[in-house]
Amino acid sequence: MSDLLRSLRPQQWTKNFFLFAALVFSLNVTVIPYVLKTLAAFAVFCLLSSAQYLVNDVLDYAEDRMHPKKSLRPIASDRVPRRQAVLMAILLSLVALVWAYSLNPAFFIAAAAYLVLLFAYSLKLKHVVILDMFIIAAGFVIRVVAGGLVIDVPLSSWLLICTTLLALFIAMTKRRHELVLLEDNASSHRPILKEYSPYLLDQMISVVTASTVIGYCLYTVSAETVEKFGTANLIYTTPFVLYGIFRYLYLVHQKGKGGSPEELLLKDRPLFLAVVFWIASAVAILYFKI
Repeated sequence: MSDLLRSLRPQQWTKNFFLFAALVFSLNVTVIPYVLKTLAAFAVFCLLSSAQYLVNDVLDYAEDRMHPKKSLRPIASDRVPRRQAVLMAILLSLVALVWAYSLNPAFFIAAAAYLVLLFAYSLKLKHVVILDMFIIAAGFVIRVVAGGLVIDVPLSSWLLICTTLLALFIAMTKRRHELVLLEDNASSHRPILKEYSPYLLDQMISVVTASTVIGYCLYTVSAETVEKFGTANLIYTTPFVLYGIFRYLYLVHQKGKGGSPEELLLKDRPLFLAVVFWIASAVAILYFKI
């Protein structure tokens, strides 16, 4: 049972906190029914993401057994039978979809789209160059959209743009880490890696990094943002965003990390504090008009 629970990868659930973006930036954090609905939506996406991880591990069984770290996973090491993993994935998906429909039919559509997209990624789309990283980014965007749908609030186009750019940044640095870590064995573990090179990914990361910073800065000072929140002080959260991105790049390029973004966030104290200070400053500005 402990190995099966490990296969659900609960440490990856941190990605589902993107669902709370709509709640925070719609200024509804103090509305208890909205908070409860968002928490339920978070739980739904945790079930869906765990189901997808199970399926992905079953499909990548052969490749994972050749990976220095992934070979230790319960499914790759045969501690969890593949048939059992598939049955659990089906059960989790059904429970999540039924729960999603009970929360909001529109949210159900987003949850179903997320599930279909990630299964398509595991089956085929992860082998399509560049598109594979866009699919990963799309998963984050769907989370943000789903967070807005479950509480029925409109989403700013700026929020979607910044989420897309940040998600692409994470996906590209993850690909770079895999390529550098596995070196000559990269394509045997993940065939799509033969289409990339560290130089190509560094060029892409540079473009996305600059776009993310510029996009966020423009968002904080846009007329739409100032009118919606009644303050122009959101620009003062920018230093935390800059430091967080630069710290992440430092860990990727100098420390050879980036394969597990959620692990970096939880284990690297400077990066974690940058995120905490950004959240705290944003909440103080938006809710207390500091």
